[in-house]
Amino acid sequence: MNVNLGPVAIQVGHLLLLVSILIAAIVGHLVGRPHRIGIANVLMDMLLAAMLLARITFVAIWFDQYRGAPWSVFDIRDGGFTPWAGVVAAMAVAIWRGSKRVELRRPLSMGLIAGVLAYAMSGAPGMLGVSGQSVLPTVELKTLAGQTSNLAYVAKGKPMVVNLWATWCPPCRREMPVLAEAQQRETEVVFVFVNQGEGETKIQRYLGNSQLTLNNVLLDSGNELGHAIGSTALPVSLFYDASGHLIDTHVGALSAATLAAKLGPFHLHPSNPTNK
Repeated sequence: MNVNLGPVAIQVGHLLLLVSILIAAIVGHLVGRPHRIGIANVLMDMLLAAMLLARITFVAIWFDQYRGAPWSVFDIRDGGFTPWAGVVAAMAVAIWRGSKRVELRRPLSMGLIAGVLAYAMSGAPGMLGVSGQSVLPTVELKTLAGQTSNLAYVAKGKPMVVNLWATWCPPCRREMPVLAEAQQRETEVVFVFVNQGEGETKIQRYLGNSQLTLNNVLLDSGNELGHAIGSTALPVSLFYDASGHLIDTHVGALSAATLAAKLGPFHLHPSNPTNK
């Protein structure tokens, strides 16, 4: 689930995470007020350390994907973070700061407990993606030739990546070469490109001008697929297993590294040979 602020799409789960951090800061301030102790600066240090180590760990794991464009390691718009590393970093900062100041321990502990509870009870962990159908939507789509199609027909029992995009969307254009290359390389995964709200002529002109060769380009003139999955942001990528169940999502442009990470479960659980 996401909200749009102009051209920027922000996931509700991320907003609730920020609200939870704010709640932690408020509770910590109230608990520490008799001693004039606040924890806001500690929380910021924890957040920064978490983001830094989570990014470094992700880049280290997928370093081969960054070799061709080393400066892209600083482009965090691809969402490439390793959550467990971030948690370790945040807790390390909390323990270190608490060891330095005994009077900080109680407000920090109470604040963190309140923040974690607020985050868990908000339902935010389940919102860090898109909401809606957890299986393949039965939305009627059109091919560039004007024929009726749908996602299940295109998948034919294989794992599938469904990308929602538009020619006017800069992040969509930025990730398209990565997806086009993956489509040629990952032959056991079906890649489908569902254009949102545009006509055949505009799409064909864009593909020709960009010199992109894409298979399985479908048209969704009424943006019905976006409504079905609960997202109005672009681009959005949906990852379905061979049974047609949604196993992962990504809002925003995919880098080669984040795409490789998302495709990892497909390699661990290949499709049934009888469906090939």
